[in-house]
Amino acid sequence: MTGIPDLAAIKAMDAADPLRAMRDRFVLPQGVIYLDGNSLGAASRAAFDELHKAATEEWSHDLIRAWNTAGWFNMPLELGDQLGRLIGAAAGQTVVCDTTSVNIYKLLHAAMAMRPERQVIVAEGDSFPTDLYMAEGVVSTRKDTLLRLSGIDAPTIEELIDERTAVVLVNHVNYKSGELRDMPALTRRAQEAGAMIVWDLCHTAGAMSVELDKANADFAVGCTYKYLNGGPGAPAFIYAAERHLSDIQQPLTGWWGHARPFAFEPGYAAGTGIRRFLCGTQPVLSMRTLKGALDIWNDVDMTAVRKKSIALADLFIELVEAKCGTYGLTLESTRDGEKRGSQISFMHEHGYQIMRALIERGVIGDFRAPSTMRFGFTPLYVGYADVWQAVEVLEDILRTGAWKEARFAIKAAVTRD
Repeated sequence: MTGIPDLAAIKAMDAADPLRAMRDRFVLPQGVIYLDGNSLGAASRAAFDELHKAATEEWSHDLIRAWNTAGWFNMPLELGDQLGRLIGAAAGQTVVCDTTSVNIYKLLHAAMAMRPERQVIVAEGDSFPTDLYMAEGVVSTRKDTLLRLSGIDAPTIEELIDERTAVVLVNHVNYKSGELRDMPALTRRAQEAGAMIVWDLCHTAGAMSVELDKANADFAVGCTYKYLNGGPGAPAFIYAAERHLSDIQQPLTGWWGHARPFAFEPGYAAGTGIRRFLCGTQPVLSMRTLKGALDIWNDVDMTAVRKKSIALADLFIELVEAKCGTYGLTLESTRDGEKRGSQISFMHEHGYQIMRALIERGVIGDFRAPSTMRFGFTPLYVGYADVWQAVEVLEDILRTGAWKEARFAIKAAVTRD
């Protein structure tokens, strides 16, 4: 274990951290080291303030008038532009609405409609399941359409992209391994073959800078409850490049996407621009909570976020391998910080029990079957000393065999992304 930093050096790293003051903006329980922000971000004081204002002032006082007086009606577009700045999207190309699953369905249909002569959707065989489930749903509605998967129909996603491909659905960061894909390169590959591309940014937005416009991406989708800290079930978002907006046809033609939603006309007429992706009435309280969460990012340097993210994860790998390397853990993530997101995964035959033991001791990560333990590093509220302490607890659980207690083997009824 020689050569690894000691606790004094770790504390010095925290003292020099340019993001250290951001932690005070979040409400974190005492005695907990939270390494699961890649599933659900922590609550912020600003989010609570916005929720309180929306509920106790706007809703309770203005009632239905608040759609106008409090600006509720325009929130999907306004929040979309605010979020768009974090993913490299110019104004008017991002809208906050619905869920990631619903938005994937909309985008895949829209992309297929723009390539009517093509019948293949290409995706990753190890994608997060909702992406594949929604792709299967799209295929079920379109005669002769096929879903082809990397790792199943060909070793790599690049090998599947050809003249038959209408759209490629791909995760920027793999939810299990944390692998980061080269967005500009894969976008070029798809477009050179005449295909559209949809980027899933669920494990990217808020963890690092994204340059959708610069990469010439066609579409993107993502959630806001992970690194963006929008709250459980917070609304998702859609990005569509400006060059495509006039051609968008999506299947969920609800009244909020209508050109004249309050004309109450019998036939559907699509609205203009990114508004075309709206469907039904949006969840105002959730959106106002998200507004508070997004406002924090006005004071954040994304370069500092990415630098700290890599440093936290590198430190975690170094400490785990030094202190726990004899207990059967295998690194599943790449060691190259530039080629991964803001999470680290280790595999262990008894990963489920070990993770449950960790959570009971106040170190909260998560588990993905069959053997992956995931640890997320959210630079706004995770410090270097948190990493040190988390590894200390992990080492103790492995050394003492505490994870072997029978209660830790009982499977929970609910799992999370």
